Amino acid sequence: RIKGKLMKAAQYNKMGSAHDVLNIVELDVPSPEHGEVLVRLNYSAVHPSDVKKRAGAFPDLLKDGFIIPHSDGSGVIEAVGRGVPHSRIGERVWVYQAQYGRRFGTAAEYVSVDSNRAVLLPDNIGLDIGACIGIPTMTAHRCIFADGPVEGQTILVTGGAGRVGHYVIQLAKYAGANVIATASNSEAEAHCYAAGADVVCPHQGVELLDTAAEMTNGQGVERIIDGEFGGNLPVLLDVARIGATIATYASMQVPEPVIPFKRMMFMDLTIRMVLVYAMPESAKADAIYDVTDFLERGLLQHRIAHIIALDKIVESHELIEQAGFYGMVLVNNE
Repeated sequence: RIKGKLMKAAQYNKMGSAHDVLNIVELDVPSPEHGEVLVRLNYSAVHPSDVKKRAGAFPDLLKDGFIIPHSDGSGVIEAVGRGVPHSRIGERVWVYQAQYGRRFGTAAEYVSVDSNRAVLLPDNIGLDIGACIGIPTMTAHRCIFADGPVEGQTILVTGGAGRVGHYVIQLAKYAGANVIATASNSEAEAHCYAAGADVVCPHQGVELLDTAAEMTNGQGVERIIDGEFGGNLPVLLDVARIGATIATYASMQVPEPVIPFKRMMFMDLTIRMVLVYAMPESAKADAIYDVTDFLERGLLQHRIAHIIALDKIVESHELIEQAGFYGMVLVNNE
């Protein structure tokens, strides 16, 4: 550890509501171990997964001690461990997967992480935007490209105005796909169109079925990217073609969905479950390469809905739980 240097950090040492368990404390600034970099964090992103962990989704999480939450963030590298080039010191970076398989995440003034989890941020991108990149863009990239090129295909994106869906639409359009997005209201619809969707429909109903049929000459869509697998599965099967792929990254409404196996088997479907933490390292590298290219060219839209001070981190978690807005929630660690 850096002798005598302290940092502010959020932590919890029991599961429960944000108000009851999140606290701001002073801790020693960590020293980077072999292969790690020490990042002075400007921003930390709050995701539903962070909130679910704190609320108790993984009871064994605290077995080794308190948690500093959050996986994504952005900042500047201040020190490096053995095996990392000193030239990395001073780099502006976006951080991902900081609190996976370990206790200490990005809701702090400093974090020490594996060097490959701190990705160089292009000069034209602000640190606030840098904190938005991790989980949403990498999930989107994996969902779109894990099963081959999408140029000329028709893709259905459920919940296109969501944090992941917003990037899915953009990346899919740049890859040459035709995109149908679903939305629950006029504001969400506007976000989908702004991201580049060709058509936006309600989540369920005749309009979605008719649109999918019209855009595919009655064949059904080739690829579906879904954020609510259990709740959406019946309609997904109605719009998918034979041989389609459904890539899904969440199932909150129906956490353990029942699979209509016979129907799905006769459709020759591929079901891909996507979780950034479980992605192969090669897939993470591919996502980083492509996303960096888009960032450098200024091609991606980003949305920040709220920026909350670290001292008020409870409010950031409560915002995620309340929902009702579009865009990212960031914690300002400065």
